[in-house]
Amino acid sequence: MQRVAVIGAGTMGHGIAQVAAMAGCDVVLADMSTEVLDKAMTAVRANLDKGVQKGKLTRESADAALGRLVTGTLDEAVTNADIVVEAVPEKLELKQSLFRQVASRARPGCVLATNTSSLSVAAIASAVPDPSRVIGTHFFNPVHLMELLEIVVATTTAPEVVDAVRAWGEAMGKQVIVVRDFPGFATSRLGVALGMEAIRMVEQGVASAEDIDKAMVLGYRHPVGPLKLTDMVGLDVRMNIGEYLARELGNAAFEPPALMREMVGRGDLGKKSGRGFYEW
Repeated sequence: MQRVAVIGAGTMGHGIAQVAAMAGCDVVLADMSTEVLDKAMTAVRANLDKGVQKGKLTRESADAALGRLVTGTLDEAVTNADIVVEAVPEKLELKQSLFRQVASRARPGCVLATNTSSLSVAAIASAVPDPSRVIGTHFFNPVHLMELLEIVVATTTAPEVVDAVRAWGEAMGKQVIVVRDFPGFATSRLGVALGMEAIRMVEQGVASAEDIDKAMVLGYRHPVGPLKLTDMVGLDVRMNIGEYLARELGNAAFEPPALMREMVGRGDLGKKSGRGFYEW
């Protein structure tokens, strides 16, 4: 896993590229938008500078990581990669279409990893000639600070791919869990259920968003409350995941509340829009 391609330079993509470069991998970050790529590299530099300021890494190691991370086209990223990680929006057809392109360009044996947080890995893998190479690598935001990597294994995923990706995750300093390919996996299923119920509590006037979050942080030792986390992930992203899980699991607990739909409809998407349950 020395040569890493990350496709999609948004929040998750540039974070994955950063931690891979920090672990000594040679990384090519690709995106259709040069503007997104420029913003991604600016964010990576800022993250590394902050790490140096806080004494968590040396200036030399930060500069070395930057030296191993370059931007490029899809072809440049994929051609010689040992692993390709897609970090495009959570839409099945988009991920399938991308992996078709990647599979036609990647060398034999290249691992194809999807950073999906809820979609079926098997469904994504069905788009490529060799689904045994496809695996889920669910990173968490912000990638350079969050310790967890959830590896999602489809019935078609080869055991040696699981072993290789687990070793790669550990080399990046992640705590790795392995879960079966099932809607919501372990993390999204529990996290989204909690988030939806917290939104219903706001909707019903049970308590303020701040007090609901405080209850979970102080009473249950959660590092961040479910409503603030929803803001950080994006209300639109979580709404889409909730709709998917409600449908796939046949469980109304995941159905997005009316309040959430109203907020998304008026553009209150959380941190990325400046307003959600909190002002950002």
